[in-house]
Amino acid sequence: MEEKTSTANYEFKAEVKQLLDILVHSLYTHKEIFLRELVSNASDALDRLRFEVSRGTAVLDDTLPLDIHVDFDPDKLLVTVTDTGIGLTKDEMVENIGTIAKSGSAEFLKQISADKGAIDNIIGKFGVGFYSVFIVAKEVVIKSKSYKEDEPAVEWRSDGLGTYQLSQPEEGLKRGTQIEIHLRDEAKEFADKHRLESIIKRHSNFISFPILIGGEQVNTVAALWREPKFSIKEEQYNEFYKFLTFDSEPPLATLHSSVDAPVQFNSLLFIPKLNYNSLGLTSERPGLDLYVRRVLIQHGNRDLIPEYLGFVRGVVDSEDLPLNISRETLQENRLLAKVSSTLTKQVLSHLQKTAKDEPDKYTEFWKQHGKMFKLGYSDFSNRDKFVELLRFNSSKCATAEDLVSLDEYIARAKPEQKEIHYLYGQSRAAIALNPHMEIFQAKDIEVLYLFDPLDEFAMESIRAYKDFELKPVEHADIKALEKYASAVTKDAPAPLSPEDEKQFNRFLERVKDILGARIKDVTVSARLSESPCCLSSPAGEMTSSMQKIIQIVSKDASVPQKVFELNKDHKIVRNLLSIYKADPHDEYLTTAIEQLFESSMLLDGYLQDPHALVGRIQNLLNKSSDWYLAVKDIH
Repeated sequence: MEEKTSTANYEFKAEVKQLLDILVHSLYTHKEIFLRELVSNASDALDRLRFEVSRGTAVLDDTLPLDIHVDFDPDKLLVTVTDTGIGLTKDEMVENIGTIAKSGSAEFLKQISADKGAIDNIIGKFGVGFYSVFIVAKEVVIKSKSYKEDEPAVEWRSDGLGTYQLSQPEEGLKRGTQIEIHLRDEAKEFADKHRLESIIKRHSNFISFPILIGGEQVNTVAALWREPKFSIKEEQYNEFYKFLTFDSEPPLATLHSSVDAPVQFNSLLFIPKLNYNSLGLTSERPGLDLYVRRVLIQHGNRDLIPEYLGFVRGVVDSEDLPLNISRETLQENRLLAKVSSTLTKQVLSHLQKTAKDEPDKYTEFWKQHGKMFKLGYSDFSNRDKFVELLRFNSSKCATAEDLVSLDEYIARAKPEQKEIHYLYGQSRAAIALNPHMEIFQAKDIEVLYLFDPLDEFAMESIRAYKDFELKPVEHADIKALEKYASAVTKDAPAPLSPEDEKQFNRFLERVKDILGARIKDVTVSARLSESPCCLSSPAGEMTSSMQKIIQIVSKDASVPQKVFELNKDHKIVRNLLSIYKADPHDEYLTTAIEQLFESSMLLDGYLQDPHALVGRIQNLLNKSSDWYLAVKDIH
């Protein structure tokens, strides 16, 4: 044993002096970070001791429990962090506390000088976690006793102003390290039990060793993601989920995994039963909690999971990421990108399995989280899995609550059909009454019903699935549809005579003259069977619904030019043809064409001023009521 030595003074290395000056005089955002660092260091010391014991090394005080104590004295403004870990020798004290970690010190100082407001984000990255204690301390005393039998205890003391003293403390010190933090007056909040507890529960709750404050263990929740799956019961998962999210309901699904390559990490993910965003309980997606070796690095990290899977809650714990990596570096970290890619594939694979094996449960998931999930249309690397998981209502569904997949649609497709047809509308009833649906209803061809504007963006982005093209009904290949037999028996009107066919072409020209620049063209419709007319977009242009969405976003109030289609077999159109033949400039003809056009505009949501249409309807009702009275001979 060494003889007790007197106190010796030492100067910090130049880079440590610079660092301490920055810490003491900088503006920092989260002073509490010092406790996270000290507890993490204590946990490392305990891990190292456990390793020595596991390989048969004789250690001092081998009956001491492996734990961490955090004590406080509000009267003395004192906080003490004590561990029973591996301890430090005098040489190790000089080596580890007197200098910054060998590599990266210059780069660290460069970063910390450039961003003094983000000290808490980069402390520890270059092996300088301990020095964060001087954010809150006017003096720090370290007393340490090595696990080695013959090594004397050592005491380290400094005010952080450029020098430190080494001495040998009083007898009776047990193995491990004790750090006394003499708080500055402005940091007195940390000499409070509740404040210390909250910090530990936030940052260090899942450290594998007991952390005690005033003799009571604070970190009582087990890090389940580190445990083997076969040893965990569903009740434990549910309790952990409730602890993590404060949700009163158990999760809809739990995903627990341990990955060794390409990045080593453990994860415990949950899919909530309810979508709390839709209930207005939260305005932002929460993200996942990122841990490095059980220490919380970032709460609610949104880079670990893509936006469209933002309903997923849980934790990710990596062995490969550096402790206390900065937020800026997190965003650029390749390892994190690999973790994110792996997690995304895991969640999608789980959803695929659920959709296949538990369709009712998947429907429950879709109704809660489908709106957010549809944002995945831009995830090109997982396109096939994403598209397979999409669900829509359709014309084959009995109610608006029923859902179909694209695969189910394909299984019911007509022979030689190579298009998946869809139509956007406010409701199932509104879509069913849309004139563009008439040919599909007549031919019994399924149409997917889109109720969410986002659906159409998704369809436009996906464009194709397997051998099928995704196409809005407005752009459907009508000639390809006409080859299918009609599913509806209906008496067709007599065909027009050759002379009437010629007159009808002139009639179309007259309609075009009446409507002028408001339309692109007037054509005979092949899609209509029940309605007299409709508006359509020329091939290659956006659908009406998509145009309206874009106009709302861009605050464009202009009315786009459409093709005005007339149903040559409809009674109204046949009657208008007769009126045209009698007098091409008949006032009623003009009024009726205006009314049909504006009615089509109204159905498509483009009619900006309904006053003329309403006035026209009232005028026509006045006249028709007179005719009706005359026919019925009512006086």
